[in-house]
Parts: sequence; structure tokens; C-alpha cells
Amino acid sequence: MTLFTRIIKGEIPSYKVAENDKCYAFLDINPLVKGHTLVIPKLPEPEADYIFDLSDEQLQNLMLFAKQVAKGIKAATGCKRVGVAVLGMEVNHVHIHLVPMNSEKDMLWTNPKLSLPAEEMAFIANSIAEAVEKA
Repeated sequence: MTLFTRIIKGEIPSYKVAENDKCYAFLDINPLVKGHTLVIPKLPEPEADYIFDLSDEQLQNLMLFAKQVAKGIKAATGCKRVGVAVLGMEVNHVHIHLVPMNSEKDMLWTNPKLSLPAEEMAFIANSIAEAVEKA
């Protein structure tokens, strides 16, 4: 069972942004910028770790859910764009990074990661969650 499956099951806490029966979105605990969110599919074990190993239906569900979450991120953060990245090397579970961007430099993976207090993470997650519901 992957770290992300344990997050979905509630065994590991997360700053949830959105959820439906097929996908889950939560804040990255080491974000590039405030609002950096991970979007993951709810998968049966063993979990796919490569996005193009998903079925067409799973990929469609994931991308449409990510689109809804990105609209919420944009509304909540006021960013110019929401960048999308699929790296998938650090956790063996398909995931999409949604990163609020005001310049291309916001998506440089070599940038130092932020360390935000729990209260601020909860505030950001709640702000995005409210915006996702309205989107």
C-alpha cells in the first residue's frame, strides 16, 4: 500500500482540498508555492505508478477532477495560471502536481520548498476547498 493510498484511507493526515468517489486532492506538504496541490486517483491495489498505465476511464476521471481543482486553486490564490506537472518518481502512485503560477519560475523543481505552519496549511486548504465547491 502506497503512502498516497494511506492518505486516501485516512491513515495519514492530509490537508484535503477536494474528493469524489474516484479521486482525492490535497496540499503538498513541501510545496513549491502556497497552494501547490497533489491530485491522485483512488486505485485498487497494486496501485499504478505511471499515469499512462491508467485505463482511459481512470485517466479521464483524473484529468477532469484535476481541472475542477485547478479552477479552485486559481480562484483561491489569485494566480495567473495553474501549472500542471506529472513527474511520478518520488511516490509510486499516479499523481498530478497543480502549482499556482505567477511566472514560470514558480514551477522550477530546484527552487527551495516551503515549510508552512499547520494553521496556514489548513487555511490554504480550506480556501481552495471552498473555491472548488463553487467552481
